[in-house]
This record gives sequence, C-alpha cells and structure tokens, in this order.
Amino acid sequence: MRKALKLLTMGAVLMVSAPAFAGPSDDIQALLKDHWQWYLKHHPTFASSVGDHRYDDQLGDVSLAARDAEVADEKRFLQRLKAIPDTGLSEEERIDKAVLRRILSDDIEGNRFGQRMVLFTSYSSPWQGLAWLATNSRFESAADYSNYLTRLSKFPAQNAELMKITRQSVAAGYAQPCVAMKGFTGTISGLITKDPTQSRFYKPFTKARPAAIPAARWQALKTRAKTVIEQTLDPEFRKAADYFADDYMPHCAKTAGVSSQPDGQDYYAYRARVETTTDYTPAQIHQIGLDEVARIDKAMDAVAEEAGYDSRAAFIEHLRTDPQYYAKTPEELLARSALIAKTVDGHMPELFGRLPRLPYGIKPIPAETAEGTTTAYYSPGSPANGVAGTYYVNTSKLDQRPFWEMPSLTMHEAVPGHHQQIALQQELDLPPMRRYLAHFTAFTEGWALYAETLGNEIGMYDTPAKKMGRFSYDMWRACRLVVDTGIHSMGWSKAQAVAFMKEHTALSDANIDAEVNRYISWPGQALAYKMGELRIRALRQKAEKALGDDFRLRDFNDAVLEEGSLPLDVLEAHIDRWIAVQRAKAGASAAQS
Repeated sequence: MRKALKLLTMGAVLMVSAPAFAGPSDDIQALLKDHWQWYLKHHPTFASSVGDHRYDDQLGDVSLAARDAEVADEKRFLQRLKAIPDTGLSEEERIDKAVLRRILSDDIEGNRFGQRMVLFTSYSSPWQGLAWLATNSRFESAADYSNYLTRLSKFPAQNAELMKITRQSVAAGYAQPCVAMKGFTGTISGLITKDPTQSRFYKPFTKARPAAIPAARWQALKTRAKTVIEQTLDPEFRKAADYFADDYMPHCAKTAGVSSQPDGQDYYAYRARVETTTDYTPAQIHQIGLDEVARIDKAMDAVAEEAGYDSRAAFIEHLRTDPQYYAKTPEELLARSALIAKTVDGHMPELFGRLPRLPYGIKPIPAETAEGTTTAYYSPGSPANGVAGTYYVNTSKLDQRPFWEMPSLTMHEAVPGHHQQIALQQELDLPPMRRYLAHFTAFTEGWALYAETLGNEIGMYDTPAKKMGRFSYDMWRACRLVVDTGIHSMGWSKAQAVAFMKEHTALSDANIDAEVNRYISWPGQALAYKMGELRIRALRQKAEKALGDDFRLRDFNDAVLEEGSLPLDVLEAHIDRWIAVQRAKAGASAAQS
C-alpha cells in the first residue's frame, strides 16, 4: 500500500511535514506526492490531460526565468531524494527512486546548455502543440469549453515569449539548420483558415451540444470560439509565420550538425546519454549502428533471393515502382491500416496476458504538417478525459506510402507497440509520476521496435514484400545510429546522410528526406529506438537461455511492460529479478511433481 501524507505549501516547492517516526518509505512517498503536485502546477496543460482540472484555464509560463526557477526546485527535490537510503524501501519504491532520480538529473543537466532555447524541430513545435490542446482535453460542461477558450485567449502572451526566446537563440548561435526547416513556416501558417469553423481550434464545437449546456449558452460559446480564432489566434500565427519566413530562415544555420554550435559536442554527448539511458559515446553508438547495418544487409539480400530477384536493389526497385503496392486514395490507405490493426488485435492475447482497457482509433495526420513529417505516429489517449489513443497515418504523397511497409508500421505505432505499452502504463498501479510522466525514449521506442519483431510470431510477414518491409524498417532504425551520430558528431552533411539511407533501406525518397530533417533538428532522439530494442532483445535471449522450456513469451512481454517505462539499466535489473522468480517457481513445481 502506498502511503499519502498531507501537503503543506512552503515557498515555491511543496514540502511535507513528516511525523517523527517517518522512515525511508514514508520519505519517498511524501517526495513522490510533493513532486507530482509541483509538476502539475507548473505544467497546467499536462495536468488537464491526465484528469486534474484545477488549472484548466491556464497555459503555463514558458519563459527562461520560469524554467530556471523550475530547475532550482528540481535540485531541491533531487537533494531530498539522494538523502533517502535504499535500505527500508520496497523493491517498487527503489524503482520509484531510480526513475525520479533519472528524470530530475537529466532535466537539471540539460538546462545548462544554450540549446534549451531551441523550442522546435521539423517534427513538432509549440505552435502545433497549441493546435493539439483540444485532443486530450475534457469537454463535458460549459466550464470545460469556457476554460479552453480562456486558454486560447492567453496565447498572445505565450507567443510573445516563444518568439523572444527564439530571437535570443538565433543571436546566441543556436539556430536550426537551413536544410532541415523547409516547409516549417507552413506548419504555422497552415493553422490559419478563412472560415474559423474549419479551424482545428474549433473542432470541440463541431460535436453535438452536450445536454448539460443550454442552447443559448452553447451558441454563445460557439460565437466566442469564432471570435477567439479570428481575432486572437490567427493574428498570432501570422506574426509567427512571418517571423520565421522573413527573419529566422535568413539566419538559419548553414551546417547540419549540432556540434558546430557553442558547446555542441558536449550537448550531443548529453543527448545521446539521455535518449538511450546509457553511457555509450557517440563513437560507440556509431559502430553499433554499422554492425547492425551489416547484419540486416544480409537478411535483406536473402529476402530478395527468396523473391526471385538477382539483387536486393532490383527487388527494392520493383517494390518502389509497382502501382499494386500503393493506395490511390487516402481512404484506401486508412482502410488498409485499419485492416492490419484489427488483424493484429485478434492475435494480442497470444502475445500478452494483460491488455489495456483503453481502445485506439486511426486518423490521418493533419494536412498542414503531413507533407514534411514522418509516415505515421501515435498520440496517447486520456482515460481520465475519455479520449482514446490514436494511430495517425500520413495520407499525403500516396506514391511514397507502400503497403508492404504497413504491417511493421502499424505494429510499431498501434499494437503491440505504442498503444499497448502506453495505454497499459496509464492503468498500472504505480505512482502518477511513473504512469504519466516517465516516458524514457529508449524504452518506449525500443519497445515499439521490438514489437515489430513480434509480427514473426503471428504470421504478419507472410510474403517477401512484407518481409522486405520489416527488414527495411529494422534497417531504418539501424541507419539512425549511423546517420544521427554522423551528422552531429562526425561532420556529415545532409546529402551524406540521405545517400547512406538510400543505399541501405527501401524507404521512399520522401520518407528519407523527412526523417533526415528530423534527425538534424532533433539531435540524439533517433538513437533511442535501436539501442532500446537491442537491449530488450538481449534480455529476451537471456530469459530464454535461463528458463529453457519454462520460458513463456506472453509472460516475458508482460514482465517488460509491468513497471512502465524505465531506464534500460533499471529494466535489466527488473528482468533479472523476474528470471530469478520464474526459475524458483519452475524449481518448486518440479520438486512437487
């Protein structure tokens, strides 16, 4: 049973008045609760997304001064955490401590770099983030709709701060590279619509009127929404889009790698540690990537031979150019995605003993970002707000979205990948910090890449084309290790990175361009996928060897997910303990028989 202590506010940080007999367990529980309440207060839109509605009319302070104040608080939390001895903590509480320590330490370290002023990538931005605000918000009462509009009306002040920070960033030498930002301005200007009722911000008002809201009140809210969109939001988005087109882009960085920025080498080494939750250097990761590329090269050659082609290049050329592999309409691509997703759904009980209750849906990626973004992604749901998870599919450039990639893509983004892991984590009996805040990329993306391999267990790769799609996706993540480190640590150009991806993967030109832009503008994030997957596969091999005939895949998969997202070293310790328990059970069962 996890204990809760009464909170008292003392200064900027929530503190606890602990009883004299409090021990390590009481201390860690009090700290977890203090930190959670503090985090919700400083991140109001996040609080709303997890069902805490105390701050529903607030956007939060994005200024650098506010960030420094938060980090000062985090340092105090970390001091409290370090003072709690492991002796006297349960196994669960030791994991709590390790997870929170990693979150705090990474956050504190990152704040010392000037790159903290870079607020966007080719993949995401605060302007697009505002457009997603309604996705995980609650809309049941008039107050819910009114709070949402109040939040939107506060955006001018936030936008001014975002642009102030961005100007400081450019002046200090931390601009994003030119080669990665083509089309970025459109992701902002694309949010402006001639008709406010067609705006993404108006979407909550396109639903049927909630019964609890009188008709006159509902009409007033809709009128207010159109006014906020036309008179408040649209001018701010025009202002931001004009700034990026006229001022930012002429001053964008001329080299692709972050190492050319002040403290760039140290920053990239930090990013590699954070994203992989390991101490591998960029050079070591680069070599791991090269080794994986060589391994997968051989597997792809074998599939091409199976398909009856003299070379892998010939088979890939066939896959890239034959019209049978491509949808003619967005609806056809979504239908194919849905069929694969439901097929995998039918196999999920074979792979897991525990499934999440929250369902997921499929939607197209918003048009203003689709042209320049990745082929698909997952958006977590909110059980507290009654929002399902969503598998977003890119329906632009249909001649670049082959069917033979879709089994791997769907298993990564939906099930048994992101939806299975994230939705399940939201339902675990863990502290809120671990259910909602702990999302270590190496675990989350490592799991999703491992999930692609589970298609082998349920017959999803039943043709040479689908097998090539599977290996191409595996190669894609292996190439990330080489390309990301090449760009940011070894001076590679974008052209070198694109050429390497084209040589080794079967990805389309559009996907390669979007992906390389992402790696350039988001240093280190792409390293997490393959590094995480390699560790999970190694742990499975360890378990299979240790347990022999007593190994059960469903049990192993459940064990990997049962503590939520973890740093890889914490995951390994957990699986080692799980193996020991399984061996003891098997031994006891053998003794009884």
